[in-house]
Amino acid sequence: MSVHISSHNDSFGTAGQIEIHDLRAIAEQGYKSVINNRPDGEEGPEQPLNADIQKMAESLGLNYAFLPVVSGSITPMQVETMAQLLKTMPGPILAFCRSGARSTHLYQLALQLN
Repeated sequence: MSVHISSHNDSFGTAGQIEIHDLRAIAEQGYKSVINNRPDGEEGPEQPLNADIQKMAESLGLNYAFLPVVSGSITPMQVETMAQLLKTMPGPILAFCRSGARSTHLYQLALQLN
């Protein structure tokens, strides 16, 4: 697998941008859900589209959520949505963005609500 996962605990990890072919290895590592925190087109045409990642994730039996967050602009509603996803999606959950930092920050903020 070409993506580095930072494991925060047994039920949650974060990563930088994943590629579609990374999803099989993510599923094989035991992750049950994936949260995409990266807006489409942020990096241009070389960035995989959310719809394509979702299609592959779901074909592998992974639960999937798209919660795009603009870097440096996390809103209270996004934090609430992330908290809800953490409560309702099967774990372990992997969240990703460009570098993993946004997903990590969003996770930490959501934990304060849970």
